[in-house]
Amino acid sequence: MNPALTQFGDQMSRLTGVRAIMKDIIETLQAGSGQEFINLSAGNPVILPEVEQLWRDYTTELLSSSDYGEVVCRYGSSQGYQPLIDAVVKDFNRRYGLKLTARNVLITPGSQTLYFFAANAFGGYTTSGELKQIILPLSPDYTGYGGITLVPEALFAYKPALDIDAPAHRFKYRPDFSQLTITENTGCVLFSRPCNPTGNVLTDDEVRKIAALAAPYNVPVLIDSAYAPPFPALNFTEMTPLFGDNILHCMSLSKAGLPGERIGIAIGDERMIQVLECFQTNMCIHSSRYGQAIAARAIESGTLADIATNVIRPYYQKKFDVVENTLDSSMPKDLPWFLHRGEGAIFAWLWLEDLPITDWEFYQQLKQVGVIVVPGSSFFPGLREEWAHKQQCIRISLTATDPEIETGMQRLAKVVEQVYLKAALS
Repeated sequence: MNPALTQFGDQMSRLTGVRAIMKDIIETLQAGSGQEFINLSAGNPVILPEVEQLWRDYTTELLSSSDYGEVVCRYGSSQGYQPLIDAVVKDFNRRYGLKLTARNVLITPGSQTLYFFAANAFGGYTTSGELKQIILPLSPDYTGYGGITLVPEALFAYKPALDIDAPAHRFKYRPDFSQLTITENTGCVLFSRPCNPTGNVLTDDEVRKIAALAAPYNVPVLIDSAYAPPFPALNFTEMTPLFGDNILHCMSLSKAGLPGERIGIAIGDERMIQVLECFQTNMCIHSSRYGQAIAARAIESGTLADIATNVIRPYYQKKFDVVENTLDSSMPKDLPWFLHRGEGAIFAWLWLEDLPITDWEFYQQLKQVGVIVVPGSSFFPGLREEWAHKQQCIRISLTATDPEIETGMQRLAKVVEQVYLKAALS
């Protein structure tokens, strides 16, 4: 059967970003013909024993409680499971000196769903036919933003400024405020902090400046905090979650060990929360109440924040150290390679300036030596201008073992040297 699709059906039936390349990665792993691959492409968090035990313990507690039937066997409020909302309000008010009430919180089926709600509630065509843009203030950013809008032309990303430390082979992306424009035609602003895929953390001043640019036009600023403190606290540099009248603080518990339960948390102005709650009611009624119930217990007790800081964060920070140290010792010093400053998240981001081949071709050559990464061009949703940099980067997952990462980086360094040498001789 080949049903006719509407415009929205056609748009949403296409794979975007990393999902579009996963087919090739899966086929490569399945058809290895005896070849073993070091898979540095995965975005799935590692199942850490302490984290798994945390969720086992709270599942056991839920199973034995009188709340079990009410949680699992009944529908609930579209806003979310009340004990989870109360736990978030109490924790954030205490931790950050806020004055939140329950009306400032919405629980969604994962943060990706939250961005879909927001992108289509605030971005796209108004009732009078005007196009409201969804602005990404710097790119690269999370690949999933490429598929969240039903109006593709609404998504618009800005090229960043590059802060380069050539002697150290390091760099960092920064918002280019000389280009960034927010007007009455802007529907919402969206960025991740810490950033997937680069590990970049926008400074407090940069975030405040973006929010200030948006405020005169009543434009919501969505901060994707899927890797931020207090949980999963995957920031390797000091950072403060910021809140404000036009800021929607968007969290996920996926990297805190619950990716299978799809728990997203939005904190913001009551009016924004109400709009998104209505969207959710029409879309799916509410998020999984089982996941919400065990999350409520973990947050209320303080255990989740403690494990995030003392187990999850140091685990991935050590993985980044392995990437960094191995590249420093293995990569040719005379070639223009630059590792993005490791400020958070579960990935490393490598830029090969003036790479003689495309990132896709480089990805294919790495597969020949048994290493799988993700081509960087998947991570520039909404960036419309031509920019060679888009084909010069790769994302490296920090979810492999230390020996795998070390071996993978050593093999990568040899391929880099061969690629540049071949180009110089041709």
